[in-house]
Amino acid sequence: MKKLSSHQKLPSEWAEREKLRQKGQFWTPDWVAEAMVQYVSEDSNLIFDPAVGKGAFYSALLRINELNHANLHFYGTDIDKDIIGEAKDEGLFDERISKIEIKDFILNPPKCLYKSIVANPPYIRHHRLSAELKVTLKEISLRAIGRSIDGRAGLHIYFLIQALTLLQEDGKLAFIMPSDTCEGVFSRTLWEWITRKYRLEGVISFSPEATPFPNVDTNALVFLIRKATPVKQFYWAKVLKQGTTELKSLIQTDFRLSKVNEIKVIKRDLSEALIAGLSKDPDKSVKTKYVLGDFARVMRGIATGDNEFFFLNDEQVRRIGIPKEYLRLAIGKTKDVDGLIVDQTTIDDLVSKGRPTCLFYPNGYKFEDLPKKVQDYIKEGESRGLPQKALISTRKPWYRMETREIPPFLFAYLGRRNARFVRNLANVVPLTGFLCIYPLSNDMKYIDKFWGILKNSETTDNLYLIGKSYGSGAIKVEPRSLEKLPIPDHLVEQCNIKPLYQNPLPELFNMLNETKMKTYKVKTIQRNR
Repeated sequence: MKKLSSHQKLPSEWAEREKLRQKGQFWTPDWVAEAMVQYVSEDSNLIFDPAVGKGAFYSALLRINELNHANLHFYGTDIDKDIIGEAKDEGLFDERISKIEIKDFILNPPKCLYKSIVANPPYIRHHRLSAELKVTLKEISLRAIGRSIDGRAGLHIYFLIQALTLLQEDGKLAFIMPSDTCEGVFSRTLWEWITRKYRLEGVISFSPEATPFPNVDTNALVFLIRKATPVKQFYWAKVLKQGTTELKSLIQTDFRLSKVNEIKVIKRDLSEALIAGLSKDPDKSVKTKYVLGDFARVMRGIATGDNEFFFLNDEQVRRIGIPKEYLRLAIGKTKDVDGLIVDQTTIDDLVSKGRPTCLFYPNGYKFEDLPKKVQDYIKEGESRGLPQKALISTRKPWYRMETREIPPFLFAYLGRRNARFVRNLANVVPLTGFLCIYPLSNDMKYIDKFWGILKNSETTDNLYLIGKSYGSGAIKVEPRSLEKLPIPDHLVEQCNIKPLYQNPLPELFNMLNETKMKTYKVKTIQRNR
């Protein structure tokens, strides 16, 4: 998860940013790197960094050597020979105390164990990883943990797993990682293994104002882990000021710094933290009788597989000549909805701005029955190679769109704006920038009462309990997680609404009766023969 400093994230540099995303390269700031190296350097003479990059941790080691009159040596690996070459050209690595190799830590890890490991591993999400690499990652998990973890884990997770297996007894590891390390669907399996085999000594979080990586959509955490007998408590800190010198001092004193103004520090029970979430503040659990799933079900929005082809604006529709019966009114991005309501005025405004609102939807028609202009447009998609794209290739025919009933409510998440619920008065279907909220009753009085709960800030205030945290306070919530959103009891009473729990029994009885009927028919046929 190498992170960029703020001056490297200018809007005009999107192409360069995309290159960095492919490599997962974002650089660690000095004030964080020094604190991490300080932690692992105790009683050590060599520090290993499996993802050297621009050498942030090596530079931190040099400063610590100078300040402490130490003689720490450095060994690092990286697959990016260009970045390493640039650093060497700048005279960064002194061969007397450092050894740098162009080497793939995942495919070709070192054969020895280390006392000290520090890293900002490449933050490459799972959908950017090749199928071949995913096989190797699964093998790493099986060897270390004894089981594979969910395939949605990014490359940084496997860097952590592999590095932990290379620790000597009583060795220390400091990794800076995105918060999905302890919030993702794989996190329970990962942390059950870590806390059973290793001692979690500290977790350092950062307030939005203190983030080490401004303008990057991720919430960073530093994990401090020792290969030693696990303990039931650890230190949890939240840094409140960017660039603070207190962080290094805190670690130098084993979290016992007498006067701390810019960091909040507590000793935390491991069992509580694993339940509440290592990235989340303690003692903020909310006990309620109800969760959102008692009143509604949640689905993700439509994934087109190629918005450029399937999601069109009015001018494109006219130019291509697609009749309205092959379109559905849709909305794509959270920024297209300013407030808590999407209505016809919203749509008219988007149309006037040239924003896409038309979803190409030729479902239910055979190709030969489609108008020639629609057939030509589908052929154009084929010439662009769309049928071979990963998601689209699973559809038969490839241009068939995912289906969604019109949801009465949308949930807007992950973006610079606050996550919020939206009343859908325009009867749009949403793309993946939104989640679909379907109340368990179609009664309009019930829907209106439920809206009273969703739009209340006390409900949205609980989102941090079930969501993944990203940079600048952004939150991403998966459909099943949103169904677990705590609903304040007094709001349920105030809105005079009763939960309608999803009862599987009628469906089960129907299945049993259908099975019995099929069995009866088979036996009857056999007897008649």
